[in-house]
Amino acid sequence: MNDVRPGRLKVYLGAAPGVGKTYRMLDEGRRRAARGADVVVGFVECHGRPHTERMLDGLDVLARARCEYRGGVFPEMDVDAVLERRPAVALVDELAHTNVPGGGRNPKRWQDVERLLAAGIDVITAVNVQHLESLKDVVEKITGVPQHETVPDEIVRRAHQIELVDMPPEGLRRRMAHGNIYAPEKIDAALANYFRQGNLTALRQLALLWVADRVDEALQLYRAEHAIGGVWETRERVVVALTGGPEGDTLIRRAARIADRSAGGDLLAAHVARSDGLAAGVSHASLARQRRLVEDLGGSYHSVVGDDVATTLVEFARAENATQLVLGSSRRGRLERFLTGLGTGETVVALSGDIDVHRVTHERAGRGTLLPSRRRTLSTSRLIAGPVAGLVLPVLLTICLAQVRDTVNLTSDALLFLLAVVGVACIGGVVSAVIASITASLLLNYWFIPPVGHFTLDEPNALVAMGVFAVVAAVVAAVVDRSLRLSRRSARATAEAETMSSLAGNIVRGGQTIPALLERTRETFGMSSVELVDQPPDADGVTAVPAGPGAWLVLRGRTLSSSERRVLAAFAAHVGSAVERARLAEAAAEIEPVKAADRMRTALLRAVGHDLRTPLAAGWAAVASLRSRDVEFSAEDRDELLATADESMAKLNRLVENLLDLSRLEAGVLKLNLRATALEEVLPAALGDIPDVEVGDVEQIPSILTDPPLLERVIANLVANAARHTPAGTRVLVTASVLAGRVELRVVDRGPGLPQTGRERLFEPFQRFGDNDNTTGLGLGLALARGLTEAMNGTIAPEDTPGGGLTMVVSLPLAETKAPTHHSAQATGEAT
Repeated sequence: MNDVRPGRLKVYLGAAPGVGKTYRMLDEGRRRAARGADVVVGFVECHGRPHTERMLDGLDVLARARCEYRGGVFPEMDVDAVLERRPAVALVDELAHTNVPGGGRNPKRWQDVERLLAAGIDVITAVNVQHLESLKDVVEKITGVPQHETVPDEIVRRAHQIELVDMPPEGLRRRMAHGNIYAPEKIDAALANYFRQGNLTALRQLALLWVADRVDEALQLYRAEHAIGGVWETRERVVVALTGGPEGDTLIRRAARIADRSAGGDLLAAHVARSDGLAAGVSHASLARQRRLVEDLGGSYHSVVGDDVATTLVEFARAENATQLVLGSSRRGRLERFLTGLGTGETVVALSGDIDVHRVTHERAGRGTLLPSRRRTLSTSRLIAGPVAGLVLPVLLTICLAQVRDTVNLTSDALLFLLAVVGVACIGGVVSAVIASITASLLLNYWFIPPVGHFTLDEPNALVAMGVFAVVAAVVAAVVDRSLRLSRRSARATAEAETMSSLAGNIVRGGQTIPALLERTRETFGMSSVELVDQPPDADGVTAVPAGPGAWLVLRGRTLSSSERRVLAAFAAHVGSAVERARLAEAAAEIEPVKAADRMRTALLRAVGHDLRTPLAAGWAAVASLRSRDVEFSAEDRDELLATADESMAKLNRLVENLLDLSRLEAGVLKLNLRATALEEVLPAALGDIPDVEVGDVEQIPSILTDPPLLERVIANLVANAARHTPAGTRVLVTASVLAGRVELRVVDRGPGLPQTGRERLFEPFQRFGDNDNTTGLGLGLALARGLTEAMNGTIAPEDTPGGGLTMVVSLPLAETKAPTHHSAQATGEAT
């Protein structure tokens, strides 16, 4: 199998249920078959739609496997038959579908698809956007309907092709109204619930944005493979440069407004951590605050290491395919700009090319930096200006002093020349200082030491003066050079600490997975690629550092300096820690079921210690009293004792039955007898022993596919739980409605309700939310109700009751539904 070329996956992604993705998938299958390709239908669900069913004509449809589960027989895709048939192309519908358990089958259909791809079979599949794992919670928030079947985004992203099947909300609702999606009796409920225009519009936008991200990934890969450095303005990306100064908030908000002008625009904030430029006068507290602001506005923050701020900033923008750069106007004053030349902003404009640059004014513009600028090394302009100043400044000083020769004595002249030498040393370093000292000594000797107009280099005083000038210049230049080196070292350490602090902050907040850490490493060091491998490759242009036992961080791109390698080693240590945490998390996940079983066993023992002993003690006492010959009981007393014994044994029987049923459910051996059942057939028996229950009109509700005795148990447990929490004088309400091929049974109470944080544990065994004593049962009612409902291909979920209280919603398939394999989609009011 290692020599088989993996098959290619094509996904038809539906923007909403009913847009026609299955139709499009079958249409492509027919076109490929017409061109001579060997196409088979592995699994397609037409949902009774005539137009879709006609698309199967002429295609080779493989028989479905018949799978037994809990007393029922359900159709599934026969993966082995597809592999044995070995077609060129297989059509597989409903990628997010959950397979019936047992028989060695994969839990999910997307895993079946991966198996077909590994065998070299091309697969064309279909899935709706609401089934993508990353959008599950978003879709539930929009529609109010939980998504029980999902597919990992990565599976869809790896597809060779993704084609969006889209339709305007008005057109989709019109298609629904014409009966092209659901049967006529289900249309009104669907249009009033899941298929509301706002829901469909939001789903459509989610699909468009998700596909746009996928297209963007493909574009970035293409640009990298073909070494395309120019900006392609396919999507608005705005990079804002941050220095940590007070103008940062203004720049971020301005950049966010620019990004918001284009739908789907990206905001990226970049801070260059380095030895000079934008890092001068940086406030780490301000950077941390500005980072939070960027994230609050939906952007991302990036800290990049570079030797030149302007070049690094432009390279980062090009690597991210940015279309616009936003940076603040210079905080340097006019005099400082005149003396030091072009700043970062002007250099960025010169290097930007086809990237638009926005220079934003702010209140600090032109007012100087908040802290003294710490130059770390001599710039090119200073290296040139130093020797020039060493020649020109003494000459200018000579011209000026010659005009006041009669008022300034020789001592003052010498001190002024010495001051000029010190100034030149500060500008250009040792070489410039030596040039200035020689020039100043000669000019002082010729113009100001008698005899004026003649060199007196043979006199000892002249030689001493020149020696003093040279020594002073050398000492001053050495002090300046040492100060610059120490400043550069300190600033570099500050930049490295800032970069590591930014990384550590992400890790502490838990926002960095291993892929995210690798991507952040690539961005920070400006590399073309970063990967985590077991063994470092032996190749040129590769930097490899250890990242823990059996792990190496491999970077491809430019050559890193020694200081950058130190920072990289720290990054590698963080990556290694993340790998180790992932391994520990996997180990903890393996232990968690054991801990959960132990907690359940402890809870069971505690509950059994009281709840089973109480009816046993009451029944035993009643029977013992009846058997006693010391007391003569009247007929009424004997009847009361018999009733007590009977009630205690009945209660004990119910508790034991609940325990046994829960055990069967967990073991998967509960036998089902699913048949068409009317609610009016089940409700009287379920509600017989519970007072104060109001039942809505259920006579018009169609029959459902269920096991009647088990449904009675579910309803009885839910109603009993609701009655326990309903205030005195208030009745529990039981109603039912039809929605998208399912019946939704609601049990409504007017009690205190339940906060969202407590609902995750609501269906766990041995929980008594809101009960203050141990006389209310084992806490198995809701756990058993959920288990029985799911065994009958249904769902159960809590909702808030308008006006206060909790509503339990049980969703079960209609009896006319042929197969329960699509119960999750139908339970959420969807079509595929």
